[in-house]
Amino acid sequence: MSEAVLSQPGPVALTAAPVAAVDARGLHKSFGSVHAVNGIDLTIAPGEIVALLGPNGAGKTTTIDLLLGLAKPDRGDVRIYGHTPRGAIARGQVSAVMQTGGLLKDLTVRETVALTASLFADTQPVDEVLGRAGISEIADRRVEKCSGGQQQRLRFAMALVSDPGLLVLDEPTTGMDVEGRRDFWDAIRSDAARGRTVIFATHYLDEADAYADRIILLRRGRIVADGTAAHIRSLASGRTVRASVSNLDAAAVEALPGVDEFEVRADTVSIRTRDSDAAARYLLTHTDASDLEITSHNLEDAFLALTSDPGGADSDEPSRPAEEGTK
Repeated sequence: MSEAVLSQPGPVALTAAPVAAVDARGLHKSFGSVHAVNGIDLTIAPGEIVALLGPNGAGKTTTIDLLLGLAKPDRGDVRIYGHTPRGAIARGQVSAVMQTGGLLKDLTVRETVALTASLFADTQPVDEVLGRAGISEIADRRVEKCSGGQQQRLRFAMALVSDPGLLVLDEPTTGMDVEGRRDFWDAIRSDAARGRTVIFATHYLDEADAYADRIILLRRGRIVADGTAAHIRSLASGRTVRASVSNLDAAAVEALPGVDEFEVRADTVSIRTRDSDAAARYLLTHTDASDLEITSHNLEDAFLALTSDPGGADSDEPSRPAEEGTK
């Protein structure tokens, strides 16, 4: 009889969870009496494209400064791919595209990128980076001759040299025309498709809606909403009912259940309400309404509802000096 041989299973290999691109816990940062960041917890997974939105003074710039190690939190901790911000930058794991600064006007576009590449041990080929930023055709142009949009694309190329896992953009398209904004975001989106993590702060809600996987709304240094654009829009309660009407009874509309506000322009009434069925029923049965439509609130509605300050303007957040560099 042959002897059966039983093999014992070996140890099961455990796959470690991927390290978060950003892991921030309990961040606080004050400037005198101004609480610019007031208790932010934030985790961003590798490959996410995240938009930071908020009114002036909400804490966007200070939050970015903390993530980049440009400022130290009064309390809390930031880790970028498991390292301190400075450590991650030294390893080439994070780069930034700022609004201004970081460019020497007398150099050409190619010379600028080559100079940035000389700061790192491992870099991407300069011509490849220029191509990915969409500025190969102006490689020999002096920086001072480049338009604002071209200079921002150059900053983008400089940020790509070290092939960072995390790219941070602070109001990158401020001052660009519509075409420049579109071209810049086409370049960013194409590069992000490679799996890079992108965080960007912007005042343009359409940019967040079009390009972000996730939107984080800030108000007075706190996160007030975090989710997809669709989720953020859903947080603005109610809908808008519009119709053409000539015999509207304003008092009757105001008395309808769920009405938050309404306005009449020429022969068109617009009613913001939490009970769109009641508003539509009234218009159809008690007025000569025509062309009636009911729409959900958009991202701007949600932004205003979630970040407005009924007690007054938000505290001003200290501005970053204009001469700050790109890296």
